[in-house]
Amino acid sequence: MLSQESLQQIDREIAKYPPDQKQSAVMAALRIAQVEKGWLPKELIEFVASYLEMPAIAAYEVASFYNMYDLHPVGKYKLTVCTNLPCALSGGVHAADYVKEKLGIDFNETTADGKFTLKEGECMGACGDAPVMLVNNKRMCSFMLPEQIDKLLAECK
Repeated sequence: MLSQESLQQIDREIAKYPPDQKQSAVMAALRIAQVEKGWLPKELIEFVASYLEMPAIAAYEVASFYNMYDLHPVGKYKLTVCTNLPCALSGGVHAADYVKEKLGIDFNETTADGKFTLKEGECMGACGDAPVMLVNNKRMCSFMLPEQIDKLLAECK
């Protein structure tokens, strides 16, 4: 279900733990699987769990708890806007509303062209840089006022 390259990456993660603790690599394994496939369908989570010799429900609990894992297909650019209290007080909700208006979608929706998915995020640890957004779980964007949001959206098009 995963490429040999992804399985080798997972094996490198597994090697970081004692032999009887393979399940400790579940977060990394799910990330690797998601990078390859774009999202984590139930069958892929079950495959990862089997590979790590752990119950499928335990892997699903991890995948469904953390917002970096996608249990449904997402657009090419997943934009996660922090709306946790410190960001909300510093414009996070306004930034989210602006993105919703610009893209014509709400949280957990994807644009018709499949380019953008909008997610609501929890604390990203950059409260002093609020409002903050995360692009594809990797790129943190700070001080996201309308002008900066417009610039980001133009870069992604």
